[in-house]
Amino acid sequence: MPGITLRRRHLFHLLFDQRTRSARRVEAFCGLTALLSVVVVFFESSFTAQHVSALPHPGLWLGVEIAFTLFFTLEYLLRLLLSPRPAHYVFSFWGMLDLATLLPLYVYWLWPEITVSYLFIWRAMRAVRALRILKLLRFMPSLRLVGEAVSNARHQLILFYAFITIVMVVAGALIYGIEGGQNGFDSLGASVYWAVVTVTTVGYGDLTPHTSAGRVVASLLILIGYSVIAIPTGILSSQMTENLQRRKLLRLCRRCHVGDHKLDALYCHHCGAALPGLKSERGRSRT
Repeated sequence: MPGITLRRRHLFHLLFDQRTRSARRVEAFCGLTALLSVVVVFFESSFTAQHVSALPHPGLWLGVEIAFTLFFTLEYLLRLLLSPRPAHYVFSFWGMLDLATLLPLYVYWLWPEITVSYLFIWRAMRAVRALRILKLLRFMPSLRLVGEAVSNARHQLILFYAFITIVMVVAGALIYGIEGGQNGFDSLGASVYWAVVTVTTVGYGDLTPHTSAGRVVASLLILIGYSVIAIPTGILSSQMTENLQRRKLLRLCRRCHVGDHKLDALYCHHCGAALPGLKSERGRSRT
């Protein structure tokens, strides 16, 4: 059946291959639909904060949600049928996200008494629908650079945050011993919470030291807090720069062997020959 095979191949390229203009249009439409569905969820939640029975014009909101759910169901089924490894897609992050974000309406239909009897489940279903915003990450291939940078620098980041955790526990123990329960530091947990809030320079003000020694500890934590932002930022920035340069070097022109091309370049800036795809991304798919 060459017609079916050709149609299947065309649909596969529309959903999984973003090198063509039509595929990029499909990608943009799917991302826009996911964004609009999240906007609808926020509007719906602003009209009723207590329960779905208080929602004005429930038929309108239900119709909109049905339309979004049917669209995402069709997208999920197409990706499942067209994927060369369906089981891999189903249990991948994207597959589980696609499935989870289309389930709320079906839960409403199959077990309506659950959302009536349990307010928490009703709110949880609404929160799951808001997770459709994560679908936009699928359409941001540049985020792979960030993911690779985090993965490559994971040992330095783990070491740094382990050190920060030790500092938090020590500072919490110090402030607990210095201030005591009379100033609100009535447990080690509350004291460590105060240390975390202080070192991130948030400072809610619900707990504040009243003694001179406690203020010294707070000042030291505030100074340490600047490193919490600066050091990981420096680690990730250097790693991303290194990965970017490595990717550019991978894109060597096969005719003149000139490198240092932009990641989105299609032709060599020296001789005009077609450039090969990125080796680090070739063979990968969002399936």
